[in-house]
Amino acid sequence: MILFAVGLVGLLTRRNLIFTLMSIEVMLNASGLAFVAGSYKWGRVDGQIMFLFILAMAAAEVSVGLALFLQFHRTQPTLDSDAASEMRG
Repeated sequence: MILFAVGLVGLLTRRNLIFTLMSIEVMLNASGLAFVAGSYKWGRVDGQIMFLFILAMAAAEVSVGLALFLQFHRTQPTLDSDAASEMRG
């Protein structure tokens, strides 16, 4: 829960796009850790299967996030996420 809270605070306070993506990754890893810990506690494999889905979702998030980051970097020379409002079109 602490790891998830750290990711949430990083997501809400940072304006840098790279730190935002990293905070989302920390939150996904924290939820995956909770699933694996619950799976171990109750002796079932459901949590480990969910962790595999979380890993797949994290990989997709990284690829889409980096593609958006590259597109944003081409139009704006800054990493500030507040400048993304100018990308409307």
